[in-house]
Amino acid sequence: MPRKPAVYVGALLLLAGLAFTGAAPAQAAGQAALEIVTRTGVRSFTVELATNDAERERGLMFRKELPEGRGMLFDFQHEQTVAFWMHNTYIPLDMIFIRADGRILSIAENTKPMSDALVPSGGPVRAVLEVIGGTARKLGIAPGDQVESGALGSAH
Repeated sequence: MPRKPAVYVGALLLLAGLAFTGAAPAQAAGQAALEIVTRTGVRSFTVELATNDAERERGLMFRKELPEGRGMLFDFQHEQTVAFWMHNTYIPLDMIFIRADGRILSIAENTKPMSDALVPSGGPVRAVLEVIGGTARKLGIAPGDQVESGALGSAH
């Protein structure tokens, strides 16, 4: 879940509201195909799109599983430094931080479930792809690899 100071209070209010409503995991509004071009081949994913503040704040919270080849793409439309956390996220995730040119800036592997520790992007990024923990290592995805998806406006 992206966390910026202005969004933090709203996110806490949203989380408090979810706690009282017993909200079930919700899915993002749309889906898209996404490919990552690595040194060893092209890796394909189907991703849910987090397209508004509520979807970005919820992210993959409350999910009990995430199949291989699936993920969630958070597109911020322009580059900015972001930090995510794993609050109410039950499964370990790899967070792949993507620059505006489609290149992977950094990867946080196997983030700790249920943690409120911030996971920083390490610099300005346009988007973040969350996939099941261990995916980046298993598929040889690394910083510098190219991400291509119509969901990011065009193939890079």
